[in-house]
Amino acid sequence: MDTQQDSLQDALKATPAIRAAAFSVHVFTAFGGAVALLAMLEAVREHWAAMFQWLGVALVIDAIDGPIARRLNVKGVQPNWSGDVLDLVVDFVTYVFVPAYAIVASGLLLPVAAPLLGIAIIVTSALYFADLRMKADDNHFRGFPALWNAAAFYLFLLHWPPLPSTLLVTALVVLTFIPIHVLHPVRVVRLRWLTLSLIAIWGVLALHALRMDFRVDLPVTVALCAIAFWIVGSDAAIRLARSFV
Repeated sequence: MDTQQDSLQDALKATPAIRAAAFSVHVFTAFGGAVALLAMLEAVREHWAAMFQWLGVALVIDAIDGPIARRLNVKGVQPNWSGDVLDLVVDFVTYVFVPAYAIVASGLLLPVAAPLLGIAIIVTSALYFADLRMKADDNHFRGFPALWNAAAFYLFLLHWPPLPSTLLVTALVVLTFIPIHVLHPVRVVRLRWLTLSLIAIWGVLALHALRMDFRVDLPVTVALCAIAFWIVGSDAAIRLARSFV
């Protein structure tokens, strides 16, 4: 009740310019969905590198809209608009739906399994987004956090034969509901400096891979995979190391 009253007071005190600025953040977030449409158009044309470039733009929007919203107190100034709901809607399209289409339509999976796994990706991800326990107290994700844009990127980068690619996607679907801890690159405080540094390196290498249409040298592939292993396995590795101390 107090939070609602505080939000109402913030809204009443806000000038039209402040309200307009706050609402513009919601518009900015919604543009992530528009970018997803552009990515989908490229996917339909099988321009996979261009698709990932647009998904990268959506990723940047998702990374910066939250800090801007908190700085402008959007939740208090515009209490009738839920930034959390808007963010989930856009994230589902950019993180799940468009990448799921790419995974299914690209020919990377076994033909008989591709549509079934596409359905599994959509259904399990929708359930994951609705799970109020998706984050642990220390801001690690519980289970594979439906980062299918990243999974699709690595499928295209590694370009394994259909069988191992199919097994990998199947494993990720299952891991969605296994309580492993996956690093949130921004919100996990522990070793944040290292994580952000690795993410910056990953961004440069990923852009290079897209410019080269995934035809990159082995060291680039190894570095990209090593950073992925840090995101997925760092918590387990640190916990294991501490158990021996």
